Amino acid sequence: MLAAMLTASAALCATAALAAEPLKMEGKSTLYQRVLTTPSCVLKANPADAEGKKLPAFSRYYIYARENGQLQVGPDSTGKIAGYIAEDCTVPWKMQTALLFTNPANRDRALIFEKYETLADIVASTDPKAQTDQLYASLAQTQKADGVVAEEPENYVDFSKNFYLLPILSSQEELFGSDDMPVNLLEIASVTDKQATDDLKQQQTGGTSGITAFKAAMVFVIDSSISMQPYIDKTKEIIREVYKTIEADGLQDSVQFGLVSFRSNLKATPGLEYTSKVFVKPGEVSTAADFEKKVAELKQATVSSVLFDEDAYSGVLTALSSVDWSKYGGRYVILITDAGAIEGSNQYSSTKMDAAQLRAEAEHYNAAIYAMHLLTPAGKTNHDKARAQYEDLTMNSILGKPLYYPVDAGNVQNFGSNISIIAKAITEQVRLASMGEVAAGSAAGMKKGLEEDMELIGRAMRLRFLGSYNNETAPDIIRGFIADRDLVKHNQPTSAPYVLLTKAQLSDLYDVTTKLLEQANLGMMAPSQMFSNLLSLAAAMNNDAAQVTQSKTLKISEMGLLGEYLDDLPYKSQIAGLTEDDWTMMGPEDQDRLIRTLESKLEYYRHCISDTDRWLQLAPDAAESEDVYPVPLDQLP
Repeated sequence: MLAAMLTASAALCATAALAAEPLKMEGKSTLYQRVLTTPSCVLKANPADAEGKKLPAFSRYYIYARENGQLQVGPDSTGKIAGYIAEDCTVPWKMQTALLFTNPANRDRALIFEKYETLADIVASTDPKAQTDQLYASLAQTQKADGVVAEEPENYVDFSKNFYLLPILSSQEELFGSDDMPVNLLEIASVTDKQATDDLKQQQTGGTSGITAFKAAMVFVIDSSISMQPYIDKTKEIIREVYKTIEADGLQDSVQFGLVSFRSNLKATPGLEYTSKVFVKPGEVSTAADFEKKVAELKQATVSSVLFDEDAYSGVLTALSSVDWSKYGGRYVILITDAGAIEGSNQYSSTKMDAAQLRAEAEHYNAAIYAMHLLTPAGKTNHDKARAQYEDLTMNSILGKPLYYPVDAGNVQNFGSNISIIAKAITEQVRLASMGEVAAGSAAGMKKGLEEDMELIGRAMRLRFLGSYNNETAPDIIRGFIADRDLVKHNQPTSAPYVLLTKAQLSDLYDVTTKLLEQANLGMMAPSQMFSNLLSLAAAMNNDAAQVTQSKTLKISEMGLLGEYLDDLPYKSQIAGLTEDDWTMMGPEDQDRLIRTLESKLEYYRHCISDTDRWLQLAPDAAESEDVYPVPLDQLP
């Protein structure tokens, strides 16, 4: 009898153990089936229960079993069963990817179409404006348009304050008919909790009242190496003048300045005193006199740096990470230098990151980076390289161009004029906001260059702030198709795609990229050995890879080295399609460029892993290991 009971107990335990793993996705060995809840989802202990627990919208659950239209789900993949939810209230989520709307200040609001074919026809048209004009006119008049299921919010949706999901369900690349520019047509679902939004909006007292609380922070990031003293003095002078203006207007609490200085590597040149240093943060002072005291010790270095390039990226990263940007609607970083930036792969770099990674950080903080590049005669041979770096760093998705402004011959007066334009423009934006103004001034079309850019960026900042203040959200529960670029201004992205990686996946990505780098460095001398080693690594990690035979046309993606979480993502990998033949034909210069790019991305992954503030929980009671980090697709290898 006892033996029979033990046998039965063992059988039950075995069954439970087998059931303790979520269902696998079809064709995948490591990825589990997942769904997102919508506001109508109710979690029940048993499928037949009449009542259950309401779930937060856009919660991610793993599927453990399917039963007559009911899903047995858990908050994570550890075997923890939460209960049952109806399948028809959920949205399948194969790729753990999502879109974030970009700021709509300089483009039309994105449209979400009911059918793929409707969107594809507009994309293929040689005159898409004629079609979209009709749709926008109809939306303005009747709040409806043929084939359109939703429109992007008028104000920017602040992801960091109002987390929302626009999960990508499928993706297809097409070409615009008018210029052959590639565009991704993405099937998405929006699962924002409408009821919570409506309740909160009823508490709001006015559509634009929040804009009067708009504040702006401007942080100068100044190269203080030898030769920079005239520009340091001019920057101090301009800030002193602006302080007088804002004090006269009573705006000293609304326009705040910070200053960070950078030099170069201290180990190479101890006499530099610092690599980067915060002299004053926005909000620490409110008068010109107090600002002067804080920055009195800022002077150019007394010794030369080890390279002509300086550690500009260190200065930018310090500015981004040391300021509490959540206090400000307007967020500006102004880089001032006469040299290029030390590249992330250089032994003297303190950040080990390059322009693309710093730009991604700025986008997270919704900060605009400007670069004032002083084209002094001493840096003549460095100008082209530095320009490329700073154009990459300051590429702005709102304007579709970099916020890069060269100053010919390093002319101090011209430099001062540019700094004055920026500072006064930001002050004017805050003054307009204090009067309840949201849109850019009517004379914007008459302005050129830096002034026009400042006005457009300023409007974007105010839209972002207002959207956050009024709790602007993504559309309700819809499913449809969106283009990731403006249908008329093709250089303007409507959205930025992210992949949400768990801690294990991000750690795996770091490890795999490290191994790829090690072999790529070897491959510059021995291409065949590089790919043979990669295949051996893949075989050690994955039994299926052991069956793969090496050839000169075998792609890295076919080895099984890259995690399945990278499969089917709507991005073009730099290394997935690489073969031994491709690598050999690249030549040393292109190989070195790819290696340096991977090194910078590796450092970015390290930064993400250690960044405790950005991890997101996608389901109540989920294990901490299931928290996810939003990684921009363009930062994948």
